[in-house]
Amino acid sequence: LEQPALMALATRVVRSSIRIDRSNLIARHMSTVPIRHIKKFTSLSEPEVHRILDRAVDMKANPQKYRNAVKGKVMLMYFEKPSLRTRISFETGMYQMGGHAIAQLNSVAPVGSEEPVDEFAKTVSSHCDIVMARVKLRRTINELAQHSRVTTINGLDDYAHPCQILADMQTIREKKGGFNGLKLAFVGDCQNNMTYDLARAASLLGFTMYCGGPSDPEFQIDPHVREELAQMGGNVVITDSAEEAVSNADVVYADSWMSYHVSSELRLARFQRLMPYQVTTKLMSAAHKDAVFMNCLPAMRGEEQTAEVVDGPQSIVFDQAENRLHAQKALVYHLLCGFDAEP
Repeated sequence: LEQPALMALATRVVRSSIRIDRSNLIARHMSTVPIRHIKKFTSLSEPEVHRILDRAVDMKANPQKYRNAVKGKVMLMYFEKPSLRTRISFETGMYQMGGHAIAQLNSVAPVGSEEPVDEFAKTVSSHCDIVMARVKLRRTINELAQHSRVTTINGLDDYAHPCQILADMQTIREKKGGFNGLKLAFVGDCQNNMTYDLARAASLLGFTMYCGGPSDPEFQIDPHVREELAQMGGNVVITDSAEEAVSNADVVYADSWMSYHVSSELRLARFQRLMPYQVTTKLMSAAHKDAVFMNCLPAMRGEEQTAEVVDGPQSIVFDQAENRLHAQKALVYHLLCGFDAEP
């Protein structure tokens, strides 16, 4: 070969060697990252949350930078409860970062009955690098974390929904610029995983949250969660007035009145108690003029909110849904690669 051709060949070899060395370095670093179990939003520290949100913004703007970020890594996604956004976002996210995701449905191998939770956790730990589980009860997440030898992410249980809240915090930051001085109002059934983790987020990140719902015990925040929030010292206010909750709010949030665990036999009685907390255009008018409306979906028009609200100009529900992808990619990236990792 002539001299210019030899120099070009040498340059390509050096560049290829650098890429290989960098891939090997990342792989070695990932093997030393400590195991973390994300059971609820506050399983993460405030700096870690901001790190994840910053990374999610970059991943959303520059997805190509991360196409090999978790190359060769495998996520097991276990679904005891139905899923749309959770499965699509995690599976797409792993693919976009060079990894792979396997969906294990409870109907195939019921965990907790035919397959003991501890055996399931130990088995999948020997095959996969990270586990995401969407389950009915918090004790299942706790058991999985106890027996797993790899990082476990709570994709949803009756006590928390950290992945949704990360996406919500990314969406709020996009629309409102940050959390300083922010007021979020949640109205409806306050005894659910979304209210709990939103309240944890408010306490951790320093914004104010009003929870407006019926004073009946079955609609109120669990006493153990109240104690947890009190220990955090956050500004979470509980009221039975929807108007007080929404007054001058920057964000108005609603969630299903018939969560997956609620019996259909209770529908009529629940709706009679919850209808005063339906988010209508009139109720939204009590919030700031530039307030946004959020719902983690699916949204039942005519139930927890009217169609005019969820389909109206203040609604950002599909921004929330999109950001599930980016926030979860960022979470998985840092859990597998470390919080000091760079692509």
